[in-house]
Amino acid sequence: MARGDQLSRQWKIIQSLAASTYGQTVPDLAGRLNCTPRTVYRDLEALQAGGFPITNETRDNHSYWRILNASRQQVPLAFSIPELMALYFGKDMLKTYRGTVFYEAIDSLLSKIKATLPSAYIDYLDRIRNRVDAGPAPRKDYTRLGPIIAELNRAIIDEKKIGMVYFSMGRQKESRRTVHPYRLRHVEDTLYLIGYCALRKEVRTFAVDRIKTVAISDDEFQIPEGFDMQAFLQDSFGIYQGPPVTVRIRFLKSVAGYVRERIWHPSQQLSDQADGALIFTATVAGIEEISHWVLRWGAGAQVLAPDELRQTVSRQAAAMASHYRNAPAD
Repeated sequence: MARGDQLSRQWKIIQSLAASTYGQTVPDLAGRLNCTPRTVYRDLEALQAGGFPITNETRDNHSYWRILNASRQQVPLAFSIPELMALYFGKDMLKTYRGTVFYEAIDSLLSKIKATLPSAYIDYLDRIRNRVDAGPAPRKDYTRLGPIIAELNRAIIDEKKIGMVYFSMGRQKESRRTVHPYRLRHVEDTLYLIGYCALRKEVRTFAVDRIKTVAISDDEFQIPEGFDMQAFLQDSFGIYQGPPVTVRIRFLKSVAGYVRERIWHPSQQLSDQADGALIFTATVAGIEEISHWVLRWGAGAQVLAPDELRQTVSRQAAAMASHYRNAPAD
């Protein structure tokens, strides 16, 4: 059984047990999950080994499984100051997703933690937190997308196909799609859905903020066993896909130091030059995203290869220059 199927099935077991007041029998769970009782027993054992408070009791000669009531059995959690600071900092970094399940979950967690702490401890924590902050930055407003993101999460976990209306920025029009949702991925303050698109008959990437409506169907799907998400994403310079291409970019001394400070791509190689310049080499998926990256460095970057990327950046730079060549003076 594929790992994705196992995780989905175990999540459904947890949901069934959590929703049941008196517990569930293994035959009931097996019927609901369309699998054998032996498989359910293995999943229950795995969940118990993983620390989930799952127990069973016998009533009327039947064994019923349930999740222990959290109000009767508290799980003690001891957080250090650095761990609590990391949680608070993580909440600040998730401000982009205010109004969605991501932000609400960590906000709820922190509220519960604060409720168990002495006031002096909270005051000390707040003073430290004021020294570490995620500052404001340009961001998208995901508040209105809270319900859509929650539905996408549910469809991914339950492995259910979705019908959605999607606005394509390139084509400037909406289309209806049937999608098998594989994963949500956060890249540069934007949330993307990765999944198989029945319309295009391939795995595609969709910007969540351009999804207009989502409807979860009753039809299930399985991620193909041969599909490797990490391999799918490894060459991407951000999120988009394309044929692998090796790029070489020369950065002048004036900007080379900034390029050295970060890992821009897993395959990158940096070569220092005698004049203080830097040669950046990487194998990326297509040239669309990296062309935008080159342009952001202005005259400090020069594409050496491939020629297709050189021409793309050259055309964009020429078009930018034309905006100002005949610009009227104020």
